Amino acid sequence: MSIFPEETIPFYKMQGSGNDFVLVVKDHLRETPRDMSHWAKCICTRAFAVGADGLIFLESTPEDPDLDIKWDFYNSDGSRAEMCGNGSRCAAALAYSLNLAPLKLAMGTDAGAVRAEVVFEKSEVKVQLTQPFDLNNFVDLTLSDGSSIEIHHVNTGVPHAVLISEDANKENIKHLGPEIRYHSYFNPQGANVNIIQKLDFGHLYVRTYERGVEDETFACGTGAGASAFIAHKLGLCDKETRITTSGGEELKIILQNDFVYLQGMANWIYKGELNPGAIGL
Repeated sequence: MSIFPEETIPFYKMQGSGNDFVLVVKDHLRETPRDMSHWAKCICTRAFAVGADGLIFLESTPEDPDLDIKWDFYNSDGSRAEMCGNGSRCAAALAYSLNLAPLKLAMGTDAGAVRAEVVFEKSEVKVQLTQPFDLNNFVDLTLSDGSSIEIHHVNTGVPHAVLISEDANKENIKHLGPEIRYHSYFNPQGANVNIIQKLDFGHLYVRTYERGVEDETFACGTGAGASAFIAHKLGLCDKETRITTSGGEELKIILQNDFVYLQGMANWIYKGELNPGAIGL
């Protein structure tokens, strides 16, 4: 007699530039979860479950005939997110690998259709982020201690604040991240916070504090796109630039025809089966 359950939940663990995700294919489940937010909080808890920055549900039969797949994306705290650049690259790679979508595909997200291309020979995925909007440069914010800080912001699928620094690693992102993320200026949805440093004209270093994770992450795809978009507007980089993330990985950002393209590795780490009772499902 086994102590393990007969019914388990199949899942895939992937990472893109240090952002890690658990992906569940709805087609492989007996029924669609009623509370996907609860699933995200249970599955993404580190040490006690799989652990991840976010949970992605993939569906191969979206209602829209112009879409190849559809996703539901949840941050580790259970909040639903409109878009995730690195998550979308992982989702596209898995969908192609499981024969759920072609090399070039369209994925339905809360931020609209996201187009992606699996660059098979490089084991990379290129995604077209949401067309940037709500750009506002040189904004002075007053922090809780009365000091002020200059930020720039733009939405590349989710809202992002960007700070320019001479030495990004010396900035206290544990303090600045929550201060700006929850600032009244960004009410009600808040914003991700990126600290960028110009290494040379074609190379930026970016650290990101992500809402939903509520901490610094090793990378953020939409944050890398927002950082490069604003840096280009400020004359700090060209239309094509390399982004080195705090996790040491490298992303390529291409600005073309008013769109931001994100390209980099999307790695399948492992697949497994979850014991739902052990993690509170």
